[in-house]
Amino acid sequence: MIVGHSTATTNATRWLNDREMRAWRSYVETRSDLDAAIESDLRSTGLSLGDYQVLVFLSEAPERRRRMCDLADDLQLSPSGLTRRLDGIVRRGWVERIGSDDDRRVMLAALTDEGLAMLESAAPTHVDSVRRHLVDLLDDDELDALARIFGKIRTALDDA
Repeated sequence: MIVGHSTATTNATRWLNDREMRAWRSYVETRSDLDAAIESDLRSTGLSLGDYQVLVFLSEAPERRRRMCDLADDLQLSPSGLTRRLDGIVRRGWVERIGSDDDRRVMLAALTDEGLAMLESAAPTHVDSVRRHLVDLLDDDELDALARIFGKIRTALDDA
């Protein structure tokens, strides 16, 4: 029995049917294992998956710089969570914190040349891992469906 699921509950709760529960459980039980597998493969490069994501976001930003508050939003981190995430990669010289020329109240995270080199070095390992654990397991129709599904969910979350 599902906790809280009894015949005494109100009709306001729309319990998941068997198909919906299979889909939800499949997602929940796979997501963390997939992340762990990719994280494990990436470890040989000296980067965590979180560090890799920081470097990717900064590499795609104009001038390889991003406002700290925007980067935190991109990574779904609090400002203090971003500070902790950046501390290690700043110490390694892959990212630097710099003040904004436009607004002295704003701090930027900037990808250094060393950080870009690290990202370029780690990217083949990351891509191979994503291929092995996800992309190569799916056919073209499944990949298209996956992109549509998560695009739809992303849009709904952004709109909320």
